[in-house]
Amino acid sequence: MRHHLILRIVTKLLIAPILLFALYVQFHGEIGPGGGFQAGVIAAAAIILYGLVFGLEAAERAVPASFVYGLMAAGVFIYAGTGLASMVLGGQYLDYDLLDPQDPVHGQHLGIMLVEIGVLFTVASTMILIFYAFAGRPTPIGEEEW
Repeated sequence: MRHHLILRIVTKLLIAPILLFALYVQFHGEIGPGGGFQAGVIAAAAIILYGLVFGLEAAERAVPASFVYGLMAAGVFIYAGTGLASMVLGGQYLDYDLLDPQDPVHGQHLGIMLVEIGVLFTVASTMILIFYAFAGRPTPIGEEEW
């Protein structure tokens, strides 16, 4: 892939818009189609595209596996923490109304946004780690690099 100059330049130009679109899908998901799962897959696709074009080593330098593991744990913690916060405030698990007792509608919005951010982190990191695992496997004997 060293000699594919146009592909490398186009990829560099596309990474930022792909990540920006992932954020749009994330924050627009509350009022329209989209949300954490879709945004996570889109964000992971940007990193996977980078890894496919520039190589696994470059992708792991840009987004280290240790950071991805931390992001995955943070996503689960945010999701579970939102539910536990609802229980601590006297409601049921993921009962968002209680997150803002003065304005239950705001509590609903806050709870949904927190859960969706947790899903975004978890899905994106899972997809990236799956790519790292499969891309790092040795190729069968006899196959040449294209």
